[in-house]
Amino acid sequence: MTAPQHVARPHRPRRLLRILLPALIILGWLVAASLGGPLFGKVDEVSSNDRTAYLPSSSDSARVQELQTRFAGSDEIPAIVVAASGHALTDAQRTTLSDAVAATTGIEGVGDDVSPALLSEDGKAVQAFVPIRSDADLGDVVAEIRSSLEKAAPEGVHVYITGPAGFSADLVAGFAGIDGILLGVALAAVFVILVLVYRSLLLPVVVLLTSLFALCTALLLVWWLAKWGVLLLSGQTQGILFILVIGAATDYALLFVSRFREALRVEQDRAKAVLAAWKGSFEPILASGGTVIAGLLCLLLSDLKSNSALGPVAAIGIAFAMLSALTLLPALLMAFGRAAFWPRRPVYAPEAVAAEGGMPSTGVWARLAELIRRRSRVIWIATTLVLALGTLGVVQLDASGVPQSDLVLSSSQARDGQKVLGEHFPGGSGSPVQVLVARDSLQDAADVLLADKGIDGVTVTAKDSPSGAAPVTEDGVQPVGRPGAPAPAATVVEGDVMLQGTLTAAADSTTAEDTVRRLRTSLEGTGAVVGGVTATAIDTNDASLHDRALIIPVILVVIMLILMMLLRAIVAPVLLIVTTVLSFGTAMGVSALVFNGILRFPGADPAVPLYGFVFLVALGIDYNIFLMTRVREESRLHGTREGVRRGLAITGGVITSAGLVLATTFAALAVIPILFLAQLAFIVAFGVLLDTFVVRSLLVPALVHDVGRAVWWPSKLSRAER
Repeated sequence: MTAPQHVARPHRPRRLLRILLPALIILGWLVAASLGGPLFGKVDEVSSNDRTAYLPSSSDSARVQELQTRFAGSDEIPAIVVAASGHALTDAQRTTLSDAVAATTGIEGVGDDVSPALLSEDGKAVQAFVPIRSDADLGDVVAEIRSSLEKAAPEGVHVYITGPAGFSADLVAGFAGIDGILLGVALAAVFVILVLVYRSLLLPVVVLLTSLFALCTALLLVWWLAKWGVLLLSGQTQGILFILVIGAATDYALLFVSRFREALRVEQDRAKAVLAAWKGSFEPILASGGTVIAGLLCLLLSDLKSNSALGPVAAIGIAFAMLSALTLLPALLMAFGRAAFWPRRPVYAPEAVAAEGGMPSTGVWARLAELIRRRSRVIWIATTLVLALGTLGVVQLDASGVPQSDLVLSSSQARDGQKVLGEHFPGGSGSPVQVLVARDSLQDAADVLLADKGIDGVTVTAKDSPSGAAPVTEDGVQPVGRPGAPAPAATVVEGDVMLQGTLTAAADSTTAEDTVRRLRTSLEGTGAVVGGVTATAIDTNDASLHDRALIIPVILVVIMLILMMLLRAIVAPVLLIVTTVLSFGTAMGVSALVFNGILRFPGADPAVPLYGFVFLVALGIDYNIFLMTRVREESRLHGTREGVRRGLAITGGVITSAGLVLATTFAALAVIPILFLAQLAFIVAFGVLLDTFVVRSLLVPALVHDVGRAVWWPSKLSRAER
């Protein structure tokens, strides 16, 4: 009689650990997300869309901006009120408008020094300057001023709010949907894609929870760092953070889930399957996220604070995306097991997996892999030629900057108001050129301004003047106020005075920029520093051009070094970088043709190509890493050419799904009516799809297959017999 057989059971402490550890991980993420979630509606409390806040500290306009408050006695933001009619305004209409403008001082957030309503030369319009306190809610105050003036305006008179405050309010309104609409559209689109990919309802929820918890936790840290003044945050950075975390976390989750599905077919125990998936995903997710973080942190080299601020903010988001994919997602899959895939649960079938040889023998990707095996050289040469043809459109890209009035794609009263202002007053009224100059050189600098055709008039800041400024002519500072009154003394700060020149053209026009550049050249001998709205735009654009030339090569070198360490080779990383740059060039070329020929955009911000490069190259390398780490894994067992065939057949589905998710999330940026974000949305979405369906599916596999084992040089794999 044989002894009874005893079935081995896991030790009780081990069983408790398998239950307790995932539960603690899920609980920890839940607590962090619950703290970060409520901050979605409070990001505007710690963010700023003021372009002057992001200027290089060494720029002339930044220096002028820093000292401006000491001359003016406050840091209020001017709103320009323009009221115009098709006919000459009557005395009664002018009185009504003057009283309405004066009454705006009763609106909370409006400063005391509201100017009187000034009549235009043609008598058809008046303008006034209404200062808004910097600590006020700009959008709400501008809206209340507009409402108050429109109610008081006589019949037939139209009122507009323009100038720095008006345009800033438009930007605030443009970013208003960033917490709700943007996030809702992105999540809904990703959910639909995941349902189609997995044919399951539970698994998409699990993956989206991973992404949302990562975003909430990242926002928690970013919000407090911005609150403490460690990071600068803007609506633009906020939108990119949301999209980047959702897209990246979902991509990493897709890779992990594909490994988990594979493991469930050869492992009965869900814990072992999760561990196998974690081991197979850890290196590519870590390398992928690390590459993106390294690329983003290269933005710290930027002179422009809007760029250097994005780097650490986005890097924090990617770090939490990786962390959630490697901790929260495994814990959730440990809890649900095969049920997560219901109704298409993976079947435990190790014999069938062994018979398949570890790769699918049918399907689109298996057939494509076989085609590449037979026609690799023809495929990569033809694909390269097509992509190279697409790069020709780059010469059509105008990324020298756009006027402030074109930043908002939706209707803009500030833009309409600026147009009306230019019809009745000097176009630059309310947004003057500001010149900081030594007191002894005041007249010399004023003479330079007065002699320039782009300047309509010159004043000097004078606190003892009723208007806070006194006109300057070739004869010096002129008296103001009562006849016979002496000329007011210019306000002096640290030995300097501040001149203001009224531009004849709109402050954000090319003509105004040409004027400021001329003045800077003409004033070189006086030691003057030129600032103001137009100078701020010039310095911002110049800094962006500098950043592009510096940061793009640095990112390429950093990513190449990371790929060399990951793949233990030199040839493969060089080929991958070349294909990625080619893909980026094609994406930019096609985008330029679309922007100019179809969408009729007025141009692009100089930062658009830089941001497009950072996201397309850093994120495009993700798919290189997903593909090539699997190819290398298979090459060690089956040889390089067979490894390419197997790697493409196995990863093709997950890379395509990841590409669709990332392209969809970035495309969601287009719901925010801001030119920069709309252009970035198209560039990255199109570029990612190009990477997914052309570069990673055709060009890279065909090229690596044709090169063969030499692609792994100088590692031992390049000398393998297979």
